[in-house]
Amino acid sequence: MEQTKALNALEPFLALTKSATSPRAAADLISRATSAPATYIFTELLASTQIQALASSSEYTPYLTHLQIFSHGLYSDYQSTSNLPALNDAQKLKLRQLSLLTLSRDKKNMTYPALQHHLDLASPREVEDIVISAVYAGLLDAKLNPLRRVVQVSSVAPLRDVQPATVPSIVATLQQWSARCDATLAEIEESIAGIKKEAAKTANEKREWDRTFQAVVEAETRDPTDVTGTGAGGSAGGGRGPGRRLGGGAAARTTRSGGGGSGGGAAQGAPVGSGSKRGMEKLTEGLDDHDEAMDLDDEGDTPGQKRASRRKL
Repeated sequence: MEQTKALNALEPFLALTKSATSPRAAADLISRATSAPATYIFTELLASTQIQALASSSEYTPYLTHLQIFSHGLYSDYQSTSNLPALNDAQKLKLRQLSLLTLSRDKKNMTYPALQHHLDLASPREVEDIVISAVYAGLLDAKLNPLRRVVQVSSVAPLRDVQPATVPSIVATLQQWSARCDATLAEIEESIAGIKKEAAKTANEKREWDRTFQAVVEAETRDPTDVTGTGAGGSAGGGRGPGRRLGGGAAARTTRSGGGGSGGGAAQGAPVGSGSKRGMEKLTEGLDDHDEAMDLDDEGDTPGQKRASRRKL
């Protein structure tokens, strides 16, 4: 946002370059642009044909150098260069603010003594005033630490032009950064490939294990010695077998019993009949005992009632 504001503030001066056909007009335009508030970027103005034409005029060449220092130089560069136009108060403040942006790249330059030296300030109070003005102008975010006598900068606005001599080093730095990015990307892709390979291996092992497990389950299900498989049929057959045996036995006993009762002439029936007779005698004895018990209980009853009780039984 600060860069957009700075570009918008420079637009009127860029329009005036078309009418600055003389070296004097171009020099005056430089003085006005560097004194105006909110103008911090000068690359486009410096690149205009009318301004570059000052290089061919020995009288106004210092104005071109003056603009170059505002574009990408320091306040100390202005002091070390002779024959430059004098600076008014607005230009001094702006050049010091712009120099502060460049110096903030190195923490060593952000001590009170270092800033006093680079900005040509007489006291720490003036250092604080410059920093405060830069913060209010939106050029940087910083905190003052009078106890340690340092300026702690957290962010800087991109409002300094690139010096042409520094372009090759910037390109080299970007190339190194690009090479590191390519190497990192290659390592990431290699890691991704390894992860995919391991995942595929794990999936294959799981499928093989599932296939083996299923085969074992099916083999156990089809095993003829399986108790569950043959036991069902055996129990069904066994159910029929005992039933037949039970039925046969019952029928035999019924036949034998009937034969004994009717006094049949089969050879086998005689023993069965005699056995039945002995059983009936035992049953009769039991009934007699029961009747005797009843007689004892019913001593007060009449004989007719006792006989009726016997008949009832």
